This record gives sequence, C-alpha cells and structure tokens, in this order.
Amino acid sequence: MKAIELTKEEKTALIGRVQHYFDAELDQKIGLLKAEFVLDFFAKEIGAAYYKQGIDDAQTALARRIDDFAEDVYQLQRDATE
Repeated sequence: MKAIELTKEEKTALIGRVQHYFDAELDQKIGLLKAEFVLDFFAKEIGAAYYKQGIDDAQTALARRIDDFAEDVYQLQRDATE
C-alpha cells in the first residue's frame, strides 16, 4: 500500500486529536512527539486494513451501479423493439 501522505495542517490536526483522546479517555497527557508516533503507527499498521475495506466497499458499490445500468440499457433495448 502506498504510504499515506498528509499535509502539515492535516497532520497537526490529527496529532491534536490523538493528544486529546489520550487526555480525555485515558487520563494521560502525551507530548507532540509521542502523539506523532502513535499517529504514524496507526496510519501504517491499522490504516491499511481500513483502506482495504474502503476499496472493497467501493468495488461493491460500483458493481451494483453497473448492474443497475445494465438493467436500464436492457429495458431501453426492450422498449425500442416493442
């Protein structure tokens, strides 16, 4: 999988969210560097699973739309011959 590339602004915002989560949910304050390590870990190790699921979902949705389109074309062909 291609590495996830975030803009500096996106990464800064996500690091803030990681820090907030640790503080609010785990009652543990972490610094910027630790939060960045956590973010990088999840992006690399966990992100791939979510990315794969997203691709699978997109393929399923596209297949459904192609089937619907094929049915519409079939109906148009049928209507044209009647």
